Amino acid sequence: VQLQASGGGLVHRGGSLRLSCAASGDRLDYYAVGWFRQAPGKERELIGWISYRDRSTYYADSVKGRFTISRDNAKDTVYLQMNSLKPEDTAVYYCAASPFYQLKTGRSGYDYWGQGTQVTVSS
Repeated sequence: VQLQASGGGLVHRGGSLRLSCAASGDRLDYYAVGWFRQAPGKERELIGWISYRDRSTYYADSVKGRFTISRDNAKDTVYLQMNSLKPEDTAVYYCAASPFYQLKTGRSGYDYWGQGTQVTVSS
């Protein structure tokens, strides 16, 4: 499956963005999807995840209550709604598809990756 992440941009503190992760080549509802981010000089970290079966979700503490992940299997797309953005949310955001039912927090749990989309939050 090929993934295309989009929707990044420049916003002010407190603003919102919605990222999209569109799949092609295979049905996305066969996969759990994670959103990762990587800030300059930092490790890539999982910030959100949605299962393929019961749509259960996971959020990192740093984004809990501000970010919401959802999926539209009919459109083979997963979304990351980001509200109340902070400068520390500035990073390249990646979506990735995992064939595992269980939550995988490490990069090795994901077989397919999108190209990344830049999110910059100004203060």
